[in-house]
Amino acid sequence: MAKIVRVEGLMVDLKPKVKRVDAIQSFVSQETPIIRITDSDGAVGTGYSYTIGTGGPAIMSLIERTLGPALIGREAGMIEQIWRDLLFLTHATSVGAITSLALAAIDTALWDLKARKAALPVHILAGGAQEKIRLYTTEGGWLHLDTSAIVEDTIRARESGFGGAKMKVGRPIHEDVARLAAAVEPVGGGFEIFTDANQAFSVDEAIRRARHYEAADIGWLEEPLTADDIDGHVRLSASTTIPVAVGESLYSALHFRDYLQRRACSVVQVDVARIGGITPWLKVAHLAETFNVVVCPHFLMELHVALCSAVPNARWVEYIPQLDSLTTKGMTIDNGYAIPSQEAGLGIAWDFAAIDRQTVEGSRFTIAN
Repeated sequence: MAKIVRVEGLMVDLKPKVKRVDAIQSFVSQETPIIRITDSDGAVGTGYSYTIGTGGPAIMSLIERTLGPALIGREAGMIEQIWRDLLFLTHATSVGAITSLALAAIDTALWDLKARKAALPVHILAGGAQEKIRLYTTEGGWLHLDTSAIVEDTIRARESGFGGAKMKVGRPIHEDVARLAAAVEPVGGGFEIFTDANQAFSVDEAIRRARHYEAADIGWLEEPLTADDIDGHVRLSASTTIPVAVGESLYSALHFRDYLQRRACSVVQVDVARIGGITPWLKVAHLAETFNVVVCPHFLMELHVALCSAVPNARWVEYIPQLDSLTTKGMTIDNGYAIPSQEAGLGIAWDFAAIDRQTVEGSRFTIAN
């Protein structure tokens, strides 16, 4: 094995391709920490994570000052050991978003490095369970859009080959119901409409709304309640036929265990960045499999296409393109399916010249032995 000799970091701040507004917030930027790890053989792995506009400098500082120096001299292939040691090193700030997002940038870089050295794509190295994953789009359906725009986006999504589309909910109930009915009517069967409340509702309100949403036969109701209200999700799940989806705001595999054990959800949306990287993501996916629960991860389609292809219970990849300005080619799509790259590593074609041009001033660092 080869030891880690160099850790480089920088951050790029990406603007959303479309205006994104949900029931509780508006997205203004995607801070994107990017980490490159080099081993003593000269092999390099690249990883990244993200924020929705705040916290990026804190992630970079944590890596530069604490996690990065702890990587120097470690065996690069000992990914599980490194992940656990770094988690313990930061135990006073765990479990939490900043630590998880920092760990994810490192962990994905280590997996990229390992897969490149093995001359294997990550989806094969991590399991090799599926050859393609269905795509749904979240590029339309935002809460600020009027109903006619929602309908147009939904029709366009189906015509473009997507298998489904997501709509934000959180307007007055009668408006949500009317918007759902209008979106469902023109696309007919075989096309899924998913909904996302972004943690906006109280328990009683979510139960009431779910009763009204059922007529549209939606694919799931995502984040209906605050993410730490397991009891509320138990009540809601027991009261509706709509699948309840959670996971993008959970930061520990143990949190997913609690949800699954208590039948508080029926769709797991584990986010590779927010859970802390590929290492814990795979554990959550396999845990969900033991409960016969599907995995439909949140965001980061360029990473999740490989991870979903690695496990047997992944059903959907969420289409939100955000890395186009940083890559030389995008994710492969064929007839509404995401196809994992056959290139060694994560399969992301980084454009490092473009990354250099877009690097946030003062964010760049290098740690070497």
